Amino acid sequence: MEKAAIYLRLSRDDKRAGESESISGQRIYLEKFCLENGFDIAAQYVDDGFSGTNFERPDFIRMLDDAKKGLFHVIITKDMSRLGRDYIATGEYIERYFPENGLRYIAVNDGVDTEKDEGGNDMIAFRAAFNDMYARDISKKVRAALDARRSSGKFIGSYAPYGYKKSEKDKGKLVPDEKTKDIVGRIFCEFASGKSMLSIARSLTFDGVPTPSAYKFGEKKGSRAWNSVMIKRILSNPTYVGDLTQGFVKKVSYKSKKRARIDGGFRFVSPFSHEGVVSREIFEKVGIMLLRYKSL
Repeated sequence: MEKAAIYLRLSRDDKRAGESESISGQRIYLEKFCLENGFDIAAQYVDDGFSGTNFERPDFIRMLDDAKKGLFHVIITKDMSRLGRDYIATGEYIERYFPENGLRYIAVNDGVDTEKDEGGNDMIAFRAAFNDMYARDISKKVRAALDARRSSGKFIGSYAPYGYKKSEKDKGKLVPDEKTKDIVGRIFCEFASGKSMLSIARSLTFDGVPTPSAYKFGEKKGSRAWNSVMIKRILSNPTYVGDLTQGFVKKVSYKSKKRARIDGGFRFVSPFSHEGVVSREIFEKVGIMLLRYKSL
């Protein structure tokens, strides 16, 4: 019997497809296939909650490492989309990486078997492109749903802005964080009184005030020292007067984790959506001062 590895993957979007696409559904399906076709399952690899456009998945990488050790020579998935949804990377693995490393790849539902002259093999490029289009479409739908929530004044971020926390009754609403709201107020007041952003940053660091990242993730992971960039982001964010402002950054591609800051004109602003931690008077004064800084 040939030793094989079965690979199972499920993203958050795939969970909507029902039990047949679940990890347990894929496992039952592939175990039955292996039993009926004489494959000895040497190992099972599972990436639950990982997008098909991302090939930096822990168990996928572990599977490739084990294959190099000779633990198996066949990799089996339910279909090609379980392997991946990026048509370039998926094709690269099936057409080049697997053959060059002596690996046989089978996508059961798609009729793909790289060791045999199967009809499904002729469709590899088309199926890979179709799976990529599906990922692109899902990305658009998810983005549209998030944009709709932003437009309705709902906060959608994983973490609330420094100075706020998510309401326990409504996670889409911000409420002042008693532990950090006064720090935000201090930053606005000191800048309005004439202190430079660098001077404010130094005084906060000297006083041992945790930076936004240190407060969020802990001092071991977050930055220990304040800087002018942190101060400016707080001073220029309308969220602090109660006008929820979102969409500061966006992904450069649905296939990439990299994010880029976007122009203010593309942000979602919901006036008077929550309680402000600074007055509009001081925010407007600071805004004028920031414009002067920019013109210098």
